[in-house]
Amino acid sequence: MSLYSLKLHNAMWPGLVGKGDGEGEEPPISLEHMLELTANADVDGRKFDGIDYFLFLPHTNPEASDDELKQTADLIASKGFDIGSLVAPVWPGTIGDSAMGTDEQQQMFLDAVTMACRVAKIFNEHGARKGGVIRIDSAEFGVEKWKSNPGEGTARIVDTFKKAANIAADHGERLAAEGEICWAGMHSWKDVLDLLEGVGMPETLGFQADLAHTYLYLMGYNAPEHALLQEGHSDEEFYAAYEKMTDKLRPWTIDFHVAQNDGEVHGAGAHDKTGKHCPADDPNGRLDITKCSRYWLQDFQDRDMKHICWDGCMFSNATLENPNTWNAILKAMIDVVSE
Repeated sequence: MSLYSLKLHNAMWPGLVGKGDGEGEEPPISLEHMLELTANADVDGRKFDGIDYFLFLPHTNPEASDDELKQTADLIASKGFDIGSLVAPVWPGTIGDSAMGTDEQQQMFLDAVTMACRVAKIFNEHGARKGGVIRIDSAEFGVEKWKSNPGEGTARIVDTFKKAANIAADHGERLAAEGEICWAGMHSWKDVLDLLEGVGMPETLGFQADLAHTYLYLMGYNAPEHALLQEGHSDEEFYAAYEKMTDKLRPWTIDFHVAQNDGEVHGAGAHDKTGKHCPADDPNGRLDITKCSRYWLQDFQDRDMKHICWDGCMFSNATLENPNTWNAILKAMIDVVSE
């Protein structure tokens, strides 16, 4: 199957994550406006095919009625978009809580997954969603608590993820755990691989690879013992390390975020520092987006991947509001899927 068959999606959560009404925070951008910004992007007549979507306020109330959710689906469809992957509201302060926490916290995490599966079912049956996964993470910000007893911490996350995967399987959904340096037990390529193998349910729980986050994996930002690269590396060293990492994680990869990174980390609002997402044409970007994406997308059809998504998480509002941002991103994504 050709890469060109992959649909091109844009994430809506850059209008939410790291935004708020606190001191120093930028205000959220509405779902309606994020859809408009995405719909206006155009590269020689090619446009975005769909959107991926965080199931939380102010974009969506995950506890909304069926009719309210169908209205949201109709709004998205009115822009010509399919709905793809959904982000379950597993974080503390949304619906969920730490997958590494107490029984009560674990149940909150599982409740968030159940809510996401319910929303997915409504979108699916309404004809608005034809593929994609439900994204999760460990919802345990920072690695210090995990490092005090790594074996116990990972075992607890494994237990939570197994229960979550069973919920997803009962709803005909797949979960994708997004690896980021900020999430305990998922903060390095080796630790997330141990977690995925510990769950051992590849048909239901896989990996969501993000170009920005996985570059920080190479550098061992929160796990220097698992670094595959050092600063000042050559291109040859980079691609040798990249091949090693992707060979380990690609078999688990069922969802993919196209992104750019400049080697830095970034946090905003309540979100801890993680791999910095840069504009596609950032002059400081270190990634050959097309070449790096191809490592992850080998044999994509064998893992039932139907779309790729750009993740501009924690872009400034000025960057999000700039039409050139989205045209450059769309061009980069077209290059990824062009043979």
